[in-house]
Amino acid sequence: MSRKPNSATARLKQDYLRLKRDPVPYITAEPLPSNILQWHYVVSGPENSPYEGGYYHGKLVFPREFPFKPPSIYMITPNGRFKTNKKLCLSISDFHPDTWNPAWSVSTILTGLLSFMLEKSPTLGSIETTDFDKRQFAYQSLEFNLKDRQFSDLFPETVEAIQAEIAKRNATQNVALENQKSLQTASQPSSLQSCITNLCVIIGFAAFAFTVKYVMKTTAYETE
Repeated sequence: MSRKPNSATARLKQDYLRLKRDPVPYITAEPLPSNILQWHYVVSGPENSPYEGGYYHGKLVFPREFPFKPPSIYMITPNGRFKTNKKLCLSISDFHPDTWNPAWSVSTILTGLLSFMLEKSPTLGSIETTDFDKRQFAYQSLEFNLKDRQFSDLFPETVEAIQAEIAKRNATQNVALENQKSLQTASQPSSLQSCITNLCVIIGFAAFAFTVKYVMKTTAYETE
């Protein structure tokens, strides 16, 4: 089969247009402006999964022979499912050129990646963590991604969503902190109240001592 010299570029441009018309659920992807053979993607953690609320940045590196050869797939954001900055061994990656189908598009690759991410099947490049750990990674992923200049340049809308979520999170934490302080203040008596209480105790004790002394003197007098 003859291959055009720029078949990868032409095909990836075609896939990009298709992806814009029909986006993959939970995933956004953009090629580098300077190199269409390297794409970056962001997975938004699906609802009712340990990844909910998280944003996961990764990249696809396509060979010049694409679509006749598969891409390398990487995950950059710590996530609890895959090792970071390591090639992932998936049936849609360059680890399995024998199972690769040239008809598969970028959308097919991203769909397959998300599907495998939500599974627990082990593979080369995967790690085992608890759902609690994955939720912790999801929580931490927001600030982690904002530190990545390339992420911010490629996904400005996602950056805005993350910043809004962090602001909401901080506001909620501040309200909770203020409520906690209010409860602590209400449960503790003021210094004036403490002084009055202590004074009453002292007066009461003195009155009790005086009464006891008086009774003892009266009893002694009657005995005489």
